[in-house]
This record gives sequence, structure tokens and C-alpha cells, in this order.
Amino acid sequence: MFSTFINAWKVPELRRKLLFTAFIILIFRIGANIPVPFVNISNGIISDLSAPNFMNYLSMMTGDAFNYGTIFAMSITPYINSSIIMQLLGVAIPALERLQKEGEEGQKKIATITRYVAVALGLLQSTAYYFYLRSGNYLMTDASGNKFTGGYAVFQAIIVILCFTAGTALIMWLGEQINDKGIGNGISIILFAGIISRLPSMCIRMYKNYFVRGGAYYAIVPIVAVAALCMIAYIVWMDNAERRIPVQYAKRVVGRKMYGGQNTHIPVKVNMSGVMPIIFASSILSLPPTIKMFLTGKTLSKPAETFFGLFESTHWFYALIYFLMIIFFAYFYASIQYNPIEMANNIRRNSGAIPGIRPGKPTSDYIQKILSRIILLGALLLSVVALFPILFSQISTACGKEINVSLGGTSIIIMVGVALETVKQLESQMMMRHYKGFLD
Repeated sequence: MFSTFINAWKVPELRRKLLFTAFIILIFRIGANIPVPFVNISNGIISDLSAPNFMNYLSMMTGDAFNYGTIFAMSITPYINSSIIMQLLGVAIPALERLQKEGEEGQKKIATITRYVAVALGLLQSTAYYFYLRSGNYLMTDASGNKFTGGYAVFQAIIVILCFTAGTALIMWLGEQINDKGIGNGISIILFAGIISRLPSMCIRMYKNYFVRGGAYYAIVPIVAVAALCMIAYIVWMDNAERRIPVQYAKRVVGRKMYGGQNTHIPVKVNMSGVMPIIFASSILSLPPTIKMFLTGKTLSKPAETFFGLFESTHWFYALIYFLMIIFFAYFYASIQYNPIEMANNIRRNSGAIPGIRPGKPTSDYIQKILSRIILLGALLLSVVALFPILFSQISTACGKEINVSLGGTSIIIMVGVALETVKQLESQMMMRHYKGFLD
């Protein structure tokens, strides 16, 4: 990976793209530390950074900007949610499905709709975030220390909500600039920058929690570091694993030329759903702890306490539901991405066939059977990454050495996936420019 970046730096055009991408990341990090007017947050709004609630999820996705109420507090989460919604609606709404098949013009229209939906979601999330800040006394008050009321409160709400929403629109524009003038994959790179920006604070927290204690705690930091490296290696292996479906194309004559007559394959990634099943599952499971956080200070009944206790990350029920939901969403998301009938029709349309399988319905059934097995295997491999931090924490607690540092599987998958995708982008761009050092 490092050699790819070094070789890319030697190409003047790619060097300009790398510098431009770094400049956009710098703007993003500056905006992530500029507070919104009327917001007064000194130590953050999240008391426990390891709790499995929706607030910590948003803080992770925004690089702690959500925790301190800065301009980019919403970050790119509205855009990600908008993209997911558009993908789901593309299956349910025929008009959107037709746009997806219209080529470049259709994709431009879908991208425009996605931006509008993202701004609307950003406005909705900003409004909810404003009311949370107001209820938690994180907004500036008058000279008497009381909350603003009347016209002053309306003016304060408009400024805060519009600043958060404008930050969402600006960050979408920054991502598009990376796509146009940078190395590409802009939204993912911004997400990567936000997640990796939390590493210094995590290292400081590790030092305060373990090195200061001394004794047996000195061994915990190397164990955590080795575990993180093993997870990275495991994710790289999982991301590159694929199942190849063999395809034979018959020879055909078009004019005076002969085409086809070759053996190839259809690569199917084992982890075809990526990190989406974990994001869906963790988002849903974080809702009960988030609701409980809003009920802080209120007396809960015994059934309510029992219910909320089931969704604590230390409970076996949480791990079981997390595991089942990852498998469910892996099948759900992969069914949207892959259509066995369409794949079988494309193979037959190009005079191809899978060896030993008749064209038509037998081919689609065969592909469906292969996809079902691969999806299950990918979901099981993905659940290892998601459940390992919980298991690791349980083992450390049983040994009497509680670890408060979160080894978030979601963040590691995102970081490794974006890094691999960025390297592939650079390699493809160097291949197009016939870079001698790379080809050798």
C-alpha cells in the first residue's frame, strides 16, 4: 500500500490529486472543530464513549464533531442514509428502477434526488439535535442563566438548525470535489478521516487508563494493539475473498470477425454486503439504550429496567440479537445488489453458459444457490468482526482487567475498506497512465 502511494506521488498529476484530497480533508477537520453559534459544549455531550447507543454511533461517524456540536456535527450521515434509502426505493418504485437503467443520465438524476433527500434528512436530524441540546442545557442562555424564550428562542433555533444543515450540504460538496479533482471515493475518504481522527484521543485514554495504573495493566496495551492488527489482517483477507462462477462463451461470427470462444468467470465477493449489515444492526440495537439515555433521572418500572438491560453490550441477549440481525441484513442487502435472473439473462444474451448448467431458469437457480451460500458465509465472517470486541471485553472483565477502550468492528471495517479501495483507485489511474515503475 505504501509503495503504491510512493509511486503515485512521483506522477505530477496524481501528486496534485493527492494534495487536493489532503486539502479537502484539512478543511473537513477544521470545520469539525468550529462550534456552531449559540452552542456551548465544553466536555462533550456523551459521558460514556464506549456505550452502545446511537449517540456514540453518530460521534464515531462524524469524528467527534457530533459530540461537541460543531459545524459538521451531522457530517455525511444524512447522505449515507439518503443513499441507502434511494437503493431500497429503487427496488420498490418502478420509476427509480428505470432511472437506474438509463445509464449516465439516469445516474445523474438519481444523484440529484439523493442530494435533496440528504439535505432534507440533515434538516430533520439537525432539528432533533437542536431540541436535544436545548433540553440538555448545552445552548447559551440570557444574562440571568435562563433559556431564551419567544422570538429570541426562535432566532436561536433557526441559526443553530441552519448551521448544522449547511454543514451537511457543504460536506457533500467537499466529497464531490474529491471525486472530481481528487483521487475519487470522496464520501468514503471523508468518513475515513473522521474515524481515524479519534485514534489520538483513544491512545491518550489507553495511556490514562492502563499505563498510569502500572503492574499487570502494562500487558493490556500490547494485547489490544495485537488484537487490532489481527482484526485488520482478517478484514483484508475477508474483503479480498471471492467465489468465482465459471462461464463459457460460445464462438459467434459478426461480419468477418469471430467473437467469443473464451472461458472466464463471474467474481462474487464473499463479503458482498460490506459493512452495511453491521451499520443497520447496530443502528437498530442502539435505539433502546438511546431512549434510556433520554429517560435519565426518571424512575423506571422493573419490566422497563429488565427490557433496557437486555440491550446492554455486556448482555448475552444483545450479542445473540446482533448476530441474527447481521445475518438477516446481509441477505436483505445482497438481495438488492444481486439479481440471479438478470445475471442469467445477461449470460445467455452474450451467448454464454455455466458449464454443466442449462441456460435460463436452471442457471438462475444455480446462481441463487451459490449466492445463498456465499451470503451466509460472508455474514458469519462479518459477525466475527462485530462480536469480537464484545467477546474481548467480556474475557478481559472475567480476568479482572476491565478494558474501556472500544475496538469497534464497524470503524475498523470502514477504515480498512476505504484504504483498500483508495489503493485500487490509485493503481487503476497509474495503469491508465502506463506508469513504468508500477508496471515493472
